[in-house]
Amino acid sequence: MRATTILSALFAATLAVAETRLAKVYIEPVSLATNQKPTLLAEVEYDTKRPTEASVTSFEAPELAGYPAATKLVRVGVYDAATAQWTSSVSVASTENFAKGYQPNIVLSVDGASGEVVGAGVKGVRVDAGATRDFGPQAVVRVAGQGKTPELNKPVVLSPEGRKVVQEEKPFWQKYWWLIAIVVLMTVTGGGDGK
Repeated sequence: MRATTILSALFAATLAVAETRLAKVYIEPVSLATNQKPTLLAEVEYDTKRPTEASVTSFEAPELAGYPAATKLVRVGVYDAATAQWTSSVSVASTENFAKGYQPNIVLSVDGASGEVVGAGVKGVRVDAGATRDFGPQAVVRVAGQGKTPELNKPVVLSPEGRKVVQEEKPFWQKYWWLIAIVVLMTVTGGGDGK
């Protein structure tokens, strides 16, 4: 009995660890003057079952001084260095998101079914030094769920003229007849003061 309990607990622990994924977010300057390759910005560890527990395992602040002087925008996304292609949708962010006084929040959009990263972005949040001591980058994971499906082949009721039939709204006494009946019943059956 104990062996099966220990084995099932061990198996459950390995399954819980197996659901944790790692996303490598890259950054690239948006400029016509240079042809730089994307560089690693951060590694985010996330779990689609617990998106609030996502954490930034490593963060490399971008070398903004190495970018061309006219560069004000950067491209952010998940990049595969082996194939030299972006594997997620990319977003464009301002270089001011990495300025002093701002805390970079790495936002991942994740597919709820497969757990793969659909898109990545960076959002700079102004830091109030008196409110918090945690100035490091934060991870925000948004899990996309199944959307509402339309009702197909739902019959449409038409009038003889070919227009959609609109139901008339009932008057007050037809809507609340039961409430009126209760008030009348209580009034009729209610006792007086006994005199």
